[in-house]
Amino acid sequence: MAESKISPAYSESKDNVSDPERDSSPGEIAPYTGRVDEKEYGHVRRGLKSRHVQFIAIGGIIGTGLFVGSGAALVRAGPLSILLAYSIVGTVIYSLILAIGEMTTWLPIPGGLTVYAHRYLDPSWGFAMGWNYTMGAALTVCAEVSAAILLIEYWNDSIHIAVWIVLILVVIFLLNIFVVEGYGEAEFVFASIKIITIISLLFLAVVLFFGGGPSHDRIGFRYWKNPGSMREYLVLGATGRFLGFLKSFVNACFAFGGSEVICVAASETTNPRQNIPKAVRRTFWRVVIFYVFGVLAIGVLVPWNDVGLNTALDVGAKGAAASPWVAAIVNAGIDGLPGVINAVILTSAWSCGNSFMFAASRNLYALAITGHAPTIFARCSKRGIPYVAVCAVFALTMLSFLLLSEKSSVVFTWFMNITTLSSLFNWLTLFLATIQFRKGCIAQGVKQEDLPFTSKLLPYAAYYGVFMVTIFILVSGFDVFFPAKWSVGEFFAAYSGILMFAVPFVGHKIWCRTSLNKPADLDIWTGKEEVDIYERENPPPVAKNTWEKIWFAIA
Repeated sequence: MAESKISPAYSESKDNVSDPERDSSPGEIAPYTGRVDEKEYGHVRRGLKSRHVQFIAIGGIIGTGLFVGSGAALVRAGPLSILLAYSIVGTVIYSLILAIGEMTTWLPIPGGLTVYAHRYLDPSWGFAMGWNYTMGAALTVCAEVSAAILLIEYWNDSIHIAVWIVLILVVIFLLNIFVVEGYGEAEFVFASIKIITIISLLFLAVVLFFGGGPSHDRIGFRYWKNPGSMREYLVLGATGRFLGFLKSFVNACFAFGGSEVICVAASETTNPRQNIPKAVRRTFWRVVIFYVFGVLAIGVLVPWNDVGLNTALDVGAKGAAASPWVAAIVNAGIDGLPGVINAVILTSAWSCGNSFMFAASRNLYALAITGHAPTIFARCSKRGIPYVAVCAVFALTMLSFLLLSEKSSVVFTWFMNITTLSSLFNWLTLFLATIQFRKGCIAQGVKQEDLPFTSKLLPYAAYYGVFMVTIFILVSGFDVFFPAKWSVGEFFAAYSGILMFAVPFVGHKIWCRTSLNKPADLDIWTGKEEVDIYERENPPPVAKNTWEKIWFAIA
């Protein structure tokens, strides 16, 4: 495959070059292009292949939120509550992927998420989105490290935690610092392991459901009757069961966090207008198979009053107790398999940490090329890696050493709450940007059939997403106001995610006095010509035989 020599972030045309005198007008936001000199700083390059993109999309769906976080959700709310919560959030994620898929395929440029908010909403949204995403993704790496430590403790808690933290972070750093293909190949391997594992676990769930385990005990939906399908949370009765259902959304939103990483990777993907839509169209089935069936299986195999899972909420819990899958296998009396599953879940935590290190560094890079961060973060290596941004994000992940002062399960909960709210604001921004993008296309004469990818569900899916995400934000920390849950630490963990978005947004808005961009004035064209040329000069490969047709259909 020929390598792109075009950097869609920049153009040599007169209209795309920043004029320093024009850009320096008081209160005026300069165009995001031309902020850095490509010859001096370099640029990212398209090194991710089709199979990388497909498996990155899958890797963004399957993570520790399913393997680990779902255990605490089950204990808190019961199987029916988490099934409903994960299914509802799944519809929002599908709407999100459709929305960003439409924008990304039209303009797959570096820093897409941040640049879309900058162009289609206003620079303050872009500034807040970029910094919120960068910080949130870096903290998610920390959350994945804490989840990994939980799992490692299943085998051995005699080795000092600091050793494991350093090992995990260094491996993630090395996978991101050299070539983008390294990140892509790592995700290809990690996602392959996760896919094989989750499908195997679903088959195992069916076997145990019908009594095919060592004990030949037919489980069925026994645990939905006793102890029950919904558990009371904070208060008794129907109100308590409803509150448990509401709280399940926090775990569900965390589990789906990172699904938008395929949009981040678009600027470094070969043939993005073919590969991104392919990944988007398959998202629905990934959500159904991996999450809906996954949480259904968890709820069937393990009761919410299971001793091991309830221990997972204890500050002294170890890895086995934290994973409902491992607990289910232990309860079924299958020897040897828990350690294998625990190892796979550990690779999942590593994989998610790898993805979020990539996403955080690319958003920091985007902030630099849009003029919202020091230009040093736009500096790229000859291999197209924004290495200064990667190093900066790596430094932020040192917050993982908080694990040295608190138990892994406690720190994991802190990071989960903070990053979940951060993700929700990112999703809200992207839905709003999609609505504005659609209005801009209509105002500027771009027909729906002119878009490389679109859906009949849009823009309605975007409005649905705005409505649902707003609800998720409002209910995310409701329980901290109950006397049984109130503490300063809990309040901070529940709502500090709002500050990560609100502070940069309000600060930038006051300082720069920006206003919402008008549809007729939206910049939906800059960079598109370069992408069009790249697509013409680098056509996708054509299958030469039956085996290649099968492979291209899969990857």
